[in-house]
Amino acid sequence: MKKLLISLALSVVFCSEIIAPRNLMNTAYSQRKPIPPYAKWGVFAMKKTKEKYPKAQIIDYLHIGRISGPTTSTEKFKLWLKENGKEFGVFIDIEFNNKTEQVKKVTLKETPK
Repeated sequence: MKKLLISLALSVVFCSEIIAPRNLMNTAYSQRKPIPPYAKWGVFAMKKTKEKYPKAQIIDYLHIGRISGPTTSTEKFKLWLKENGKEFGVFIDIEFNNKTEQVKKVTLKETPK
């Protein structure tokens, strides 16, 4: 009886390999996505937001876009914060020199939506 059960178990394993090989089952492929050019400015935006709102938790982040000029550009973000049970948004604009990437101006504007 024991030999019969072992034979049956081996048959099931062997047959399942023939019908659906393991290398075709549950295979997940991941892709490495390139780091977007605004990523470093997003980190900077979160840092500046935490400086102004040290007790708030950043719960969401949106890159609105870039406005490019001849000598400076501005990266625009919206961060969603939560503090003392209250949620609110903060628009942050970071103006920087195109060649040196030196920050010229940072503006933060709180919004209820």
